[in-house]
Amino acid sequence: MEHIYKEYAEDRPVFILLHGTGGDEESLLPIAEVLDPHYTILSIRGTVNENGMNRFFKRHGEGQYDWGNLKHRGEELYNFIQEKSEDYAFDIEKAVLVGFSNGSNIAIQMLLEHPEAFNRAALFAPLFPRDVEGDRDFSELDVFLSLGKGDPIVPEEESRRIIDLFQEREASVTTAWANGHSISQEVTLKAKEWLN
Repeated sequence: MEHIYKEYAEDRPVFILLHGTGGDEESLLPIAEVLDPHYTILSIRGTVNENGMNRFFKRHGEGQYDWGNLKHRGEELYNFIQEKSEDYAFDIEKAVLVGFSNGSNIAIQMLLEHPEAFNRAALFAPLFPRDVEGDRDFSELDVFLSLGKGDPIVPEEESRRIIDLFQEREASVTTAWANGHSISQEVTLKAKEWLN
């Protein structure tokens, strides 16, 4: 997978950056800089091409996921992150998943499949439009959710579903609300507060 790895210093925590539809491995670098410029960065480009736009998994339409492909691509991405953690000698447990939109959605898939792997995630504009079956223990997970008021892609009830998904499994959840489907400066600064 195409990616950027920028080591700040040995033993520093790592941001794992996962862009939104149409983005690439450089899209979230400015967000990471605001969150904490002293973190190491692993930023990954999605491998699915949708009409020339990079994504992490296929869909049939807006909010209509190819769930089989999401499961497959989520596992592929998780294995890639594991591989890079060995190549670059960083501890996944100290990493923070940072996703926007499509990147947040595949991050949720990885968290559901591997609840023990990651301890922190900052998810901007997530959408996971399905009821999740089975128990997951998220009691060790600290998650920041940036959700949209008047989001044209994610209805507010779907944002509530995301909050419930994590709270019902005992994650520590911090929420912030932005306008629309975006990462605003205000929510980025709230995420920075959460991180520190």
